[in-house]
Amino acid sequence: MSKHDLAAREIGQARASASRDTARRARDVAGSLLLLALTLPLLLLLVCVIKLDSRGPLLYRQHRVGLHGEVFTLLKFRSMRIDAEAGGPRWAAERDPRVTRVGAFVRAFRIDELPQLVNVLRGEMSLVGPRPERPHFATQLARVIPGYEDRTRVLPGITGWAQVSYPYGASVEDARIKLTYDLHYLQNQTLSLDLHILVATVRVVLLRVGAR
Repeated sequence: MSKHDLAAREIGQARASASRDTARRARDVAGSLLLLALTLPLLLLLVCVIKLDSRGPLLYRQHRVGLHGEVFTLLKFRSMRIDAEAGGPRWAAERDPRVTRVGAFVRAFRIDELPQLVNVLRGEMSLVGPRPERPHFATQLARVIPGYEDRTRVLPGITGWAQVSYPYGASVEDARIKLTYDLHYLQNQTLSLDLHILVATVRVVLLRVGAR
């Protein structure tokens, strides 16, 4: 293949990639706005219930590692006591005693993740992609899992291939297995795969698979 053909091929691939990114961004914005509109009554109800159930802020703000390792502030409805991490960061456990009464419900149905639609509108996340990890754990995992940082080559997502394919993980071995799913997504990401993941996410939420 001549240099001219190689250059033309690279230009074509770059244009195709830019076109996919534009389509994905348009989907993310439209999907986020639609979901926010559809869930507005639920969001307003949660605002009242969370405030009545336990003291503390309505939203939980947490640093996460995003695209190319950039750290951003992820938003969630608070589902744990305000002193949940007084002893430092740690993964959630089965029947975690730090979870509030309302928190147990919203976590079971992933409702606590809805504020991340704002992160999507900000361009910090996508509807679909590898779940963003906390810097504390991301640093630890990168030391012991080769290629772990590769998952930051795309925007992190509210849901992802690993989330619909593997139960909730809270260990290095779980992270290692989930990485294989994230890398599969990176190598095969298409809008049709994203649609498949979104549909599968509905099943996971309704069946309460892997919730903690």
